[in-house]
Amino acid sequence: MTLKGKIALVAGATRGGGRGIATELGAAGATVYVTGRTTRSQQSDYKRPETIEETADLVSDLGGKGIAVQVDHLQPAEVKALVERIRREQGRLDILVNDIWGGENLFEWNKPVWDHDLDNGLKLLRLGIDTHLITAHHALPLMIENRGGLLVEVTDGTAEYNAEHYRLSPFYDLAKVAANRMAWAHAKDLEPHGATAISITPGWMRSEMMLEHFQVTEETWQEATRNQPHFVISESPRFVGRAIAALAADTQKDRWNGQSLSSGGLAQAYGFTDLDGSRPDCWRYMREVMEKEKPADATGYR
Repeated sequence: MTLKGKIALVAGATRGGGRGIATELGAAGATVYVTGRTTRSQQSDYKRPETIEETADLVSDLGGKGIAVQVDHLQPAEVKALVERIRREQGRLDILVNDIWGGENLFEWNKPVWDHDLDNGLKLLRLGIDTHLITAHHALPLMIENRGGLLVEVTDGTAEYNAEHYRLSPFYDLAKVAANRMAWAHAKDLEPHGATAISITPGWMRSEMMLEHFQVTEETWQEATRNQPHFVISESPRFVGRAIAALAADTQKDRWNGQSLSSGGLAQAYGFTDLDGSRPDCWRYMREVMEKEKPADATGYR
């Protein structure tokens, strides 16, 4: 599998899944523009230590070319300037990954709309929906100049799962359902141009924030199962990255056009594994083990 010569934009690549995706696209040989608001000299209101330069370095260290660009994807002018730079420097765009989020500190669990902080809820929607549409508006015209392009909308939960489950609050629920629908809608517009759009969800991802929550590292993550046994199904951020890299390299990826996919599902289709050699299938595990209140056991699910 190679993406050598391909140009990718991973919007929202400072940490978590975005970093994992950018890293794996780089490992496959792509040139990857990685965007976010936190740099080595300027921290966003997230107040997290991860930076876009670190992500770009990971891309380059694994054989690709990482290019860090500070962008606030709520600002159309900044996104427009980013795409103009990609056009000027590369002349094409083959892969667009919309992973912009930033809402972890805004949603309130299990609160109806009248109890949820309204300002936080509305900002969450802007971060999860407006940013994706702004980026697609400016970047897709460049991508469709060459056939074979790929748009990926990153979300939480497959369309099937989200249709049957209430996701924490009306604001969070709407943001995550919207990404699946956006991919489906973009697929209709992109198909005549020979491009593919999909949405993808990782499983229970071991992001930097999740590891901090459980007070473990990527190397010691299994210790967290002592307090949260079902964490046994968790996956590294690079697992979803390998899913997107495999999809991007597939010359017949248009068979997935408009579909809602998962990292675990694509691992079964393409045969890649997580860093530990396993194939965690989180969403099936959630249905068949967690929701049926069975003891935590990942046997047969990774």
